[in-house]
Amino acid sequence: VCSDCGKACEVPFKPTEGRPVYCRDCLPKHRKPRF
Repeated sequence: VCSDCGKACEVPFKPTEGRPVYCRDCLPKHRKPRF
């Protein structure tokens, strides 16, 4: 389940305990911008 929107989402990796998981829609908002 996405930690942002609460939508159930499939992630291609096993979520780490204690770390938030985001769906594809929310992920870009939480990614640190690369310079």
